[in-house]
Amino acid sequence: MGLLFDSFWRAVAYCVHPRVIALSVLPLLIMLALAGGLGHFYWDTAVQSVRAALEASGWLTSLWSWLQGMGVSDVPATVAPLLVIVTVTPVVAIVSLLAVVLLMAPALVNLVAQRRFPALERKKGGSMLLGIAWSAGSTLLALLALVLSVPLWLVPPLVLVLPPLIWGWLTYRVMAFDALAEHASKDERRTLFARYRWSLLGIGVVCGYLGAAPGIVWASGVVFAAAFLVLIPVAIWIYTLVFAFSSLWFAHFCLAALQQLRQEAAQPPVNPPTPPTPAALEDAMIVPALPPA
Repeated sequence: MGLLFDSFWRAVAYCVHPRVIALSVLPLLIMLALAGGLGHFYWDTAVQSVRAALEASGWLTSLWSWLQGMGVSDVPATVAPLLVIVTVTPVVAIVSLLAVVLLMAPALVNLVAQRRFPALERKKGGSMLLGIAWSAGSTLLALLALVLSVPLWLVPPLVLVLPPLIWGWLTYRVMAFDALAEHASKDERRTLFARYRWSLLGIGVVCGYLGAAPGIVWASGVVFAAAFLVLIPVAIWIYTLVFAFSSLWFAHFCLAALQQLRQEAAQPPVNPPTPPTPAALEDAMIVPALPPA
């Protein structure tokens, strides 16, 4: 438990590191660049296409006529830009987030390794292809578990327990592998996964609950269309920060556990005392003769 809480507070402290803050803001900068480029080249074409589709829709014609009768003129011209923004923004946000996530985990592990474990040997027990296969296989197993557990969600307590457990398992499998891929050997990774299975699962479940916070903000942005352009970037930034915290927590925990494992292996074994031989036992049982009085 000491290792668990120590790694937690270290991850919280690292979240205010300038490099971590820069990585958390990077998706927003990529979003602005993509949105600016797409807007410059495709905005007019996209808006005109959506407007033409709205005006050509037969079942919307009566709605436009009714709104014009209420004094609202040229409704398709007003709605078309909003539909383009609502459709494109989530796609741009997800692409930007995925691009940063793929780069963030290795960068954060290197940050922790350089600052806390500069002397820790890098045995490179997990390649990029192995990491991709590991993540894909774990994701498929988690999705299968979610599908099979759906009938149990009808039981009120289980719906609050099963999904976080499944996503927590997936989080720890993927992030713990990423944290150990560069430094641990294959055997060391297996040993740490077996020794700290429940601690790693606990970290994954907590991070899974934290990951629900950006979804609430995202849903609010969809419901309140007026604040869409503000709340969606906020949700992306929060999600990136949660991902950074999760990666830092796993990195601190796994690398510290790996260091302890190697220190244990480096200590010389304690040899048990050699049992006495039968001859030594016989000699010990001989009572020396007392000198004559």
